[in-house]
Amino acid sequence: MSAHASPSLPFGSAVSALRAAGCVFAEDEAELILSTARTPEEAAAMVERRAAGLPLEHVLGWAAFRGLRIAVGPGVFVPRRRTEFLVERAAGLLPARPVVVDLCCGSGALGVALVAGLEAFELHAADIEPAAVRCARRNVVPAGGSVHEGDLFDALPANLRGRVDVLLANVPYVPTGEVGLLPAEARAHEPLVALDGGADGLDVLRRVTAEAPRWLAPGGHLLFETVERQVPDALDAVARSGLTASVARSDEHAATVVIGARPV
Repeated sequence: MSAHASPSLPFGSAVSALRAAGCVFAEDEAELILSTARTPEEAAAMVERRAAGLPLEHVLGWAAFRGLRIAVGPGVFVPRRRTEFLVERAAGLLPARPVVVDLCCGSGALGVALVAGLEAFELHAADIEPAAVRCARRNVVPAGGSVHEGDLFDALPANLRGRVDVLLANVPYVPTGEVGLLPAEARAHEPLVALDGGADGLDVLRRVTAEAPRWLAPGGHLLFETVERQVPDALDAVARSGLTASVARSDEHAATVVIGARPV
């Protein structure tokens, strides 16, 4: 951090305010806020917003994801660290010069992280939320990709049909009746459409799996995150679409990923 950007808000004061508001990692959060803020006034305002319950990433304007700083903003789903496992699994399935689609992209973190370091790729991201699309453009376009607004596959260019090598679909999978049990940060500050997966949490997923085979290239893969109790129904939805279904789990990330492969 440059000298002129060092806020003079005392570290101890920031920590005390955050701790009083119930922030478990007050010291870490204070460090991030003070290193991000450009002026003492901005630092104080950021501490105030965080203490009021805004997600830390919305306060900072960015989220850390697979070693990258991903721009995020108000009303945009914050990429979860556990979802790094989904990207990790997808990275092992990439062919040379892959065509990648990040559906329900939110900030675009998954697609950007997947192609990071690749020399040749085609990346498309799509979301139905205008705020997410605006945010994704800040991340995806500089990375060399395109962002589209619309409902699932309707948003994508028609010439992608049958060409997609890796389809990332971070669909909402919280059952409607359980949305109210989510942490207040998510309920109050992230779009409901990014959280609510319908009665059993699998409504959007079933729509994605039903159409995915028409968009995947031969040998292409669909990957999405779910929770353990939904695995049997998720695998069934993938199999019904004609894709070969499998599941990958990570204790380290506390993550479960279902993979559907289109036969070659």
